Amino acid sequence: MLYRKNVSPLERAARLLGGALIVACALTQVGFTPLGLVLAASGVVTALTGLFGFCPACAMAGRRPLEEPR
Repeated sequence: MLYRKNVSPLERAARLLGGALIVACALTQVGFTPLGLVLAASGVVTALTGLFGFCPACAMAGRRPLEEPR
């Protein structure tokens, strides 16, 4: 793996769900305007951090990687 996961399994699930909801709300409530597309893109990034289990912003802030299960 090229990275070490720094997002817990519970937080990963929350990020996936939250990202999907951000995309859905942005596109249905704001529409396909520039603001709606920016909000939808932020939802996609949030969902991807949940999918991969790695958040670059958390890594820059100093969050330690999770211990790998043995």
